[in-house]
Amino acid sequence: MSPYQKNAFLYSTIVAMGGLIFGLDAALIAGTVDAITKEFSLSSLELGTAVSAPAWGVLVALPFMGIICNNFGRKKAILLIAILYVVSAVASAFAPSYWVLVAARFLGGLAFSSISLASMYIGEIAPPKFRGKLVSMIQINIVIGLSGAYFINYLIFSWANSGADWTVSMGLADNTWRWMLGSEIPFALLWFFLLLGIPESPSWLFLRGRVEDAKVTLRNILPENQVEPHIAEMTASVQKSSKDHSILSQLLDLFSKRMRLIFVIAFALGIAQQTTGINAILFYAQTVFKQLGIGENAAFAQSVWVGLTSIVFTVLGLMLVDKFGRRPLIIWGMVWIIASLGVCSYAFKQARYTISQETIAEMSEVPNIEKLSAIAGIEYANDIAFKKAVKAALGEEGAAAHMAGLQQSSTEMNAVLVLIGILSFVAAFHFSVGPVMWVLFSEIFPISVRAIAIPFFTIITSVTSAVVQWFFPWQLDNMGMSSIFLFYGATVFVGLLVMFFTLMETKGMSIEEIEASYTNAG
Repeated sequence: MSPYQKNAFLYSTIVAMGGLIFGLDAALIAGTVDAITKEFSLSSLELGTAVSAPAWGVLVALPFMGIICNNFGRKKAILLIAILYVVSAVASAFAPSYWVLVAARFLGGLAFSSISLASMYIGEIAPPKFRGKLVSMIQINIVIGLSGAYFINYLIFSWANSGADWTVSMGLADNTWRWMLGSEIPFALLWFFLLLGIPESPSWLFLRGRVEDAKVTLRNILPENQVEPHIAEMTASVQKSSKDHSILSQLLDLFSKRMRLIFVIAFALGIAQQTTGINAILFYAQTVFKQLGIGENAAFAQSVWVGLTSIVFTVLGLMLVDKFGRRPLIIWGMVWIIASLGVCSYAFKQARYTISQETIAEMSEVPNIEKLSAIAGIEYANDIAFKKAVKAALGEEGAAAHMAGLQQSSTEMNAVLVLIGILSFVAAFHFSVGPVMWVLFSEIFPISVRAIAIPFFTIITSVTSAVVQWFFPWQLDNMGMSSIFLFYGATVFVGLLVMFFTLMETKGMSIEEIEASYTNAG
């Protein structure tokens, strides 16, 4: 590897660490769901609000990040994001009330724009030959962060329940969820200090008229004989579009006829990526596994497997995205996702739920547990009917406090099949639409509009993600797991049809060549 390639890899690796912080910030909440529900007496929609608050926060941040990127540069915008992550993690860990926690997580959501900015920055400094791999490092870091979050949660949960003297003195048992959320702080601080060493994007410098500064950066990542040709390509690309590079001009160009095909692809993919339900599974991982009746400790342990699966298949996707291309990974990845969701839906459809008198006797310490005797021996055909019966007997609060234990002893289902289906789904997502969407976003937009286009379509993705996260607890209470998985599969199928008829291959092409290909087709 040449010194130029090493520099490009180094800068990309540092910026892609934003994905790791994102993964931590996003998934640490999964281990705290039951604790914060109990501490703040939350309804299903209030819980959904707390979990999805970052997804709503990013909607506020992304338009402003486009302005900051244009006016102050990519590097300053990413540094600001690192500061937001630190402040959000501290505020979340010490939140004295529900609304403070929501506000702190909303603040963290302002930093979630790190994903779109990282893909933008890496797309602008990466050589075309390595762009797919370098942009995909964002997804690698996301899944490392997710896996790390599950492992950290499991570790803290195990320590908190060990009864060791040191855990008592540190207040680990009484403040488990606060320790989980606070574990993000050192990682966010490390990222901030590493970012101080990256250069500004050459594309931004060029657009600001600082051509000589752009050449200085390019000489760090390209051989000398490629610098002037690259400057010439950027000049030609900018001349093809409006000479007015204001925010309004870029938006008008984004909605213009020449951008029609790019717009359709980005819009459909942005929605389809999130309607897979991936963030419902990842952000409520422990909650989902408790539906199998395997208990709290096992649910934390199984979540670690989700993280490890994410890492393995993201690495595979990273290795193959520049070999097989973007289109095959997207199309066949979506087929794989639909099949996996179908397996999960089928397995939950076959589940049966029956409370026995023995279970009631074993839980004699639970207040009013004798009221469950009225439904003892009755077989329920789905989780919704079972939960409604328990709530009718014990009340909302009593059912919420003991539902995990009751499900563990009353559920009869093929838990192994569900686990296989979920892990297959996670693998399919991280092998295909997870990383490849960001690869496409980094390369299909002309440089004249990318500072607005990437945040704009990330907003589309974030709105979809926020809705999925927000409504998942409600869906769990009112639709049941089988119908939820079936719903996700149907929406992905629609996205698959759109991608099949519109998506063209972009591997090995420069941003300018991709622009010509898509705008001519549109």
